Amino acid sequence: MKIIIIGCGKVGYALAQQLNDEKHDIVIIDNSAARLQSALTSLDLQGIVGNGTNFRTLQEAGIEDADLSIAVTDQDEINLLSCLIARKTTECRTIARVRNPEYFREIAYLKQCLDISLAINPEFAAAREIAHLIQIPDAMEVDTFAKGRVDLLRVAISERSPLHNITVQAFSKRFNHEILICILVHDHQVSIPNGNTVLQAGDMISVILPKEKIRAFYKATKLAVTREIRNVMIAGGGTISYYLSKMLMDSGIHVKIIERNRERCDLLSVNIPKATIIYADATEHDILLEEGLASTDAFVALTNMDEENVFLSLFANKVNPNCKRIIKINRLELDEIIDELPVGSIISPKHITAEHILQYARSQSNSYGSNVEALYRLMDNQVEALEFHVGENSSVTDIPLIDLQLKKNLLICCIVRGNQIITPSGRDVIRLHDTVIVVTTHKGLQDISDILLNNGR
Repeated sequence: MKIIIIGCGKVGYALAQQLNDEKHDIVIIDNSAARLQSALTSLDLQGIVGNGTNFRTLQEAGIEDADLSIAVTDQDEINLLSCLIARKTTECRTIARVRNPEYFREIAYLKQCLDISLAINPEFAAAREIAHLIQIPDAMEVDTFAKGRVDLLRVAISERSPLHNITVQAFSKRFNHEILICILVHDHQVSIPNGNTVLQAGDMISVILPKEKIRAFYKATKLAVTREIRNVMIAGGGTISYYLSKMLMDSGIHVKIIERNRERCDLLSVNIPKATIIYADATEHDILLEEGLASTDAFVALTNMDEENVFLSLFANKVNPNCKRIIKINRLELDEIIDELPVGSIISPKHITAEHILQYARSQSNSYGSNVEALYRLMDNQVEALEFHVGENSSVTDIPLIDLQLKKNLLICCIVRGNQIITPSGRDVIRLHDTVIVVTTHKGLQDISDILLNNGR
């Protein structure tokens, strides 16, 4: 596809990099020549210095022939106006980043009026992922499929776990073949395990299971927490904190936010009056101790500085190692540095945004019959987990899975058929209108037929 990206900030650059890797024809528009040049130096694509709301600039970028225009500047008004101009003058589909809570509350109306194909709010999406992690305390990562009915959880195996020193096949039998191990990280090596793979203490595994099976899984693996999370301390009172607080309080969880900006504290106090708002600097350890860090169930570091979030989480681990810890990181290159540190779960708003837009781009690229309904890039982008909706019969339908010539390092994890959630065996088949969840180390799958060794496309 020909794709125009308006805005070359952190999100725009990450999008350009990943869409370029998927062989799309990319043009970036940004009003900063220096910022644009920095991106073009490392990425092999076209860039134009200009305003994304100027039709002549859009024309120069090729908007009349473009398939998709993505507006991800740091100003919502520019993003919305750019999408409006693109839709009113061309047949190009549009995506807008909309961050302001006031606009986002009206997003359904704005999408209809402006004919926007997709609106993405990175802060809201990040808050939702954090809320999922708090609801499932022992999971390092939670990804949701099939409209919330199926979860992919990443957990660590400890020496006391009954999973230590058993095979994947034995694990499957233990759970009556209802829960499937999809990804294994052993000695920093990521793989799609087979039945003979032996699990060891220190390994990280990702399991896929129906949501109602989570408690049974925790109990059987001795992962179950001794208490539910009832109170959360948040360092930083930005937009993510606002969305997250409202989500958590709707679930009956008490929230305490520590924010160093007085005006922001006043705004939060008005908009989320049931939360406890503390006007203080969360980087001062005495403040955290005074406000109850040692007894909090979960600590979330959401300041504007990645390094602050890392150090705050390390301090929380020292003071209260049993609390759930989550940090926001914008610079994903820090992942390798902090991989060995006990900082807890890592959330990246720009990474989440890229996933949503990549999912949409793949579904639009596919002219066949199986749209990508969900897409997650896992384990530092080494693995993709995808959800396909089978819209028409193809070379994979109505054939026993054991007879399909699947690509290596690919696993069909789950089939959702109506109200039935199937952990597939070799005898199962994919049928028309099924939802199929696939985990693979192969990148760029667009259609369910791409799971085959020779898909004929």
